[in-house]
Amino acid sequence: MERCDFLVVGAGIAGASAAYELAASGTVIVLEQESQPGYHTTGRSAAQFLETYGNSVVRRLTRASRAFFFTPPKGFTEHPLLSARPALYIAREDQLDALARFEDKVRRLTPSVERLSADRTLEIVPALKEAYVAASVIEPDAMDIDVHALHQGYLRDLRRRGGKVATDAEMTALSRSHRMWVAETPAGSFSAPVIVNAAGAWCDAVAGLAGVRPIGLVPKRRTAVTIDPPPELDISAWPLTIDIDEQFYFKPEAGQILVSPADETPSPPCDSRPDEIDVALAVERVQEATTLTVPRIKHEWSGLRSFVADNTPVVGMDGEADGFFWLAGQGGYGIQTAPAMARATAALIVSGALPDDLTEQGLRESALAPQRLR
Repeated sequence: MERCDFLVVGAGIAGASAAYELAASGTVIVLEQESQPGYHTTGRSAAQFLETYGNSVVRRLTRASRAFFFTPPKGFTEHPLLSARPALYIAREDQLDALARFEDKVRRLTPSVERLSADRTLEIVPALKEAYVAASVIEPDAMDIDVHALHQGYLRDLRRRGGKVATDAEMTALSRSHRMWVAETPAGSFSAPVIVNAAGAWCDAVAGLAGVRPIGLVPKRRTAVTIDPPPELDISAWPLTIDIDEQFYFKPEAGQILVSPADETPSPPCDSRPDEIDVALAVERVQEATTLTVPRIKHEWSGLRSFVADNTPVVGMDGEADGFFWLAGQGGYGIQTAPAMARATAALIVSGALPDDLTEQGLRESALAPQRLR
C-alpha cells in the first residue's frame, strides 16, 4: 500500500495542474488509467486563451489564469505558453442580433473587443464569402495555448516537488476506511485522506466506485479535421474564426487549417472516435461560409468535453463524502482555466477558502461547489 497526503485521479491537464499545486503542501500520487498522461481530451485539444468564451464564471476563471500563462514559474517551460491568435466571431445578416448580445455580454469583462464591418472582416480572413458575412466581433488579445508545453510543465514540476504519476493504474475499487481513501489498481494499492476526482469524462464513474452521488456529468464529443490551405493564401496570421452561434470554427494549425463543426454529441466515457456525419458537417459548413474547397481530409479526430447542467466547472469538496474532492465538468474550458482551477483546488483543500486573487475576480466557492447541483 502506497500512502500519500493527496491522491489525484487522472493525469490530464486538470489532474496534473492540481497535483502540482497540492505538491507544495504534501505528498501527491496521480493515478492515470492510460499508459501515458493526457491521452484523451488534453492530448486532443487545440486550445485557445479566450476571455470571451464561456459563461461569467468561466470567463473569470480564465482571467484569473492569465498571469500564470504569461509569467509561468521559472524553469516551468523553455518556450512561451501563449502566442498571438485573435478570435473573430462572425455573423450573417440573420445573426446580427446574436452578435450584438454577445458583444454586450463579453465587453463587461473584456473591454478590448471590437465590432468590425463586413469589409474589415473580409480583409482579415479573405477566404470568407462576401455574401455570407455581415459583421464580426474581434477579441484582439486572444492567444493560442501550447497545450503540450503546459501539460508537460505541470507534470515535470510535480515530479520536482516529489510527486509521482502511476500509469496503467485504472481504479478497480475505491473505498473509505479509517479516514483514508483506498484505491485498488493494476499498478498497486494507494491510500490518502483526500482524493481529487479529476478523471475527466470518467468523473461520475469514479464517484460511483466510491459510493458518492454523481453530479450529472455528460461527456460530449467534439470533432476536428485538418485540411490543406489554398497555396495562394498565407493563412499564418488568420484568427480563430467562430460562427457566432458556434456552428463551426476554423483556425491555422501547423501550416494547415483546423476545422470543427463544433458538435456536442452526448457520449459515454470512451476512447472517442469521429463520426463520419460530423466530419462531413465540418466540411459542409466551412465551404458554405468560405471559398475554401476540401478535396481531402488530412487528419480527423475527436475528444470528449464533459459538462454539468449549468456548464460551469465543479471544484469543491463533496458535502456528503469526507475527503472526496471534485475537479470536474471543465467542458471546453479546461485548458485555459487550468491554472486558476488548480490553485482553487489546492487552496480549498488546504485552507478551506479560495485564493484572494480569485475572489477579487468575483469568483465564489458556491458557484463552483458540487452542492449547487444537488
